[in-house]
Amino acid sequence: MKAVILAGGKGTRLRPLTIYTPKPIVPVVNRPFLEYQIEVLKRAGVDDIAISLSYQPDKIEHFWGDGSDLGVRLSYITEASPLGTGGAYRFAADGCDTTTVVVNGDILTDIDLGAVIETHRARNATATLTLTRVEDTSRYGLVETTADSAITRFLEKPKPEEAAALGVNTINAGIYILEPEILALAPKGENRSFETQIMPEIIERGMPFYGHVIESNYWSDIGTPATYLTANLDLLTGKIRGFELQSNSGSDIATAAVVDDLSRLAEDCNIKPGAEIKCSVLGRGVLVEERAIVENSVIWPHTRIAAGAVIRDSVVGKSCHIGRKATVTNGAILGDKTQLTDYTRV
Repeated sequence: MKAVILAGGKGTRLRPLTIYTPKPIVPVVNRPFLEYQIEVLKRAGVDDIAISLSYQPDKIEHFWGDGSDLGVRLSYITEASPLGTGGAYRFAADGCDTTTVVVNGDILTDIDLGAVIETHRARNATATLTLTRVEDTSRYGLVETTADSAITRFLEKPKPEEAAALGVNTINAGIYILEPEILALAPKGENRSFETQIMPEIIERGMPFYGHVIESNYWSDIGTPATYLTANLDLLTGKIRGFELQSNSGSDIATAAVVDDLSRLAEDCNIKPGAEIKCSVLGRGVLVEERAIVENSVIWPHTRIAAGAVIRDSVVGKSCHIGRKATVTNGAILGDKTQLTDYTRV
């Protein structure tokens, strides 16, 4: 089997965090985001993975190389011009004569992908789409299925009362299991969308097309700063299962400092006396000075947090300086190299 990860977006919704860092290597609990997707694929026995890129491709390819350190074979496909989700799939999987797993580059999940593939094969499906349930149906295009999970219709952001009347609350969860016949629905070199063009055509042609609802596994689209922060915290608190988190070895933590068991510190962090780190992620080389507090937050590498500063429920980018007794709270997102003077409130 082959996999294609669609990671060609610019990460616009995640700015300012993605101005200098491409989204595939944005750190989630000090691990590049895309490695979680690669691990899910590898567990399912899918180790031939093409990553479809367009934004800062050289940084990403240089980061992982051929994938041997991750135990997989990575290749990189760079679009000369935007091809859409379906066009990128055709470009990356062109000529493939086996089942292909396509993964949108925004999602974090602990799904048992092997079980999805088994169900796909048991149904003799031509295409299987993972689905997840949502409470607020007005924000999404919905996917309607029959009692035996066959996909029958896509509904583009229906009104809440319409969705309630239909009893539909499932949306596209961004993982597709596709047989080679689907390649013909995406003409080579053309911009095509899975959601608005290819999938409706699968239904029109009467191809066996099924949904697989993610019921007990974690799923999140981390495309925004708010969902990015939540995903980090969900990993720390065990809501996302099956991924091993690093230990806190290799940092200098003062005896009088407090670092709780949930927090994860990369190497070379320096935590001064009286500082408190609670349910937070600190990247490599972060300095937290005396009596500073970091809680429910993500701090990227080489940032300095001065004495008495407070950071809660926020994300701070690389190489920032947070001044003495500054306060950063309420979902604030600070881009790389931000400088906050003493006593600033954000």
